[in-house]
Amino acid sequence: MGKKKSYIAEILIVAVVAAAVFFVGRYVADNKLDNFSKEYVLYVYPDMSTEAIIDSVTAGAEAVRPGSVKRCAEKESLASRAKPGKYVIEPSFTSIYVIRMICNGWQTPQDLTLSGTIRSKGKLASMIGRQMMADSAEVADALNDIAFLEQYGFTPENVFALFLPDTYEMYWTASVKDIFDRFKKEYDRFWTPERLAGAEKQGLSRMEASILASIVNGETLKTFEYPVIAGVYLNRLHRGMKLQADPTIAFCYDYTLDRILKKHLKVDSPYNTYKYAGLPPAPINVPPKACIDAVLNPDTHGYIYFCASPDFNGTHRFAVTYGEHLKNAREFQRALTVRQREKARSAS
Repeated sequence: MGKKKSYIAEILIVAVVAAAVFFVGRYVADNKLDNFSKEYVLYVYPDMSTEAIIDSVTAGAEAVRPGSVKRCAEKESLASRAKPGKYVIEPSFTSIYVIRMICNGWQTPQDLTLSGTIRSKGKLASMIGRQMMADSAEVADALNDIAFLEQYGFTPENVFALFLPDTYEMYWTASVKDIFDRFKKEYDRFWTPERLAGAEKQGLSRMEASILASIVNGETLKTFEYPVIAGVYLNRLHRGMKLQADPTIAFCYDYTLDRILKKHLKVDSPYNTYKYAGLPPAPINVPPKACIDAVLNPDTHGYIYFCASPDFNGTHRFAVTYGEHLKNAREFQRALTVRQREKARSAS
């Protein structure tokens, strides 16, 4: 009888030890051990199912122990606590940390980048919508909402000036208002006393500087030309001359023209700088910071005219007199004719 009791006791001890090892092993696996094979960016959308979140985590980050992720999800009530957001999962993370990260909304900031040529509200809205949770349609509506934009000091017509191309760090879940709040903050931060003084020196307001910068932006893709072209337009503006800027004509036709002809210069629009003197009412695109700074700190020169270079390298030739300008223009036209003939010959 004594031996039997001893045997049963041994079995119980073994069972308890095994159970302890099992549960301690689970605890260690869930709370102490790395569980992922690669870095993974997880996006949790509103109303995303628990199963979809777990599947995305285990497959995307290549979980070593998928069961550990499921146990932690159940333990932390992921089904009712998951918060939308962008979460970067590192290989060194434990299962419990990843699940708590999602439950507590410990997001990783998202880079929102505005870059390249932005000439329409549709493109601007799409660019923001592609990078943020906010729907591009919501952004587009905000860009045309008079009452909404009024709180920022802008209108649907001049709102391009609010957005300064750059990379901004914010949370992926930021609302449309949060996004506009951030751009207004960056706009106010950009316009330092030094920049305001530069605008005043040129006889421009902040908005007028952005308007002229948008024209400069429409003229060239060469950053080093920004201050030279800005100087040309400021020379014209200060002399009371019409700006006669082709980008404003392109804007009048919603940038649908392949080439601007004399007939297009007759369009009756306040943006037609061939017809009306002074600056147009609002920016014609989203100008880069470098363009605005070029307007505030232009090159000092006597140039009044410029035209595309006959080298077709994206640069321009500048002139002080109209006679010089005509010479440059004829040279460009001759080069263009030759180029078009060669193109037609190679196509035939």
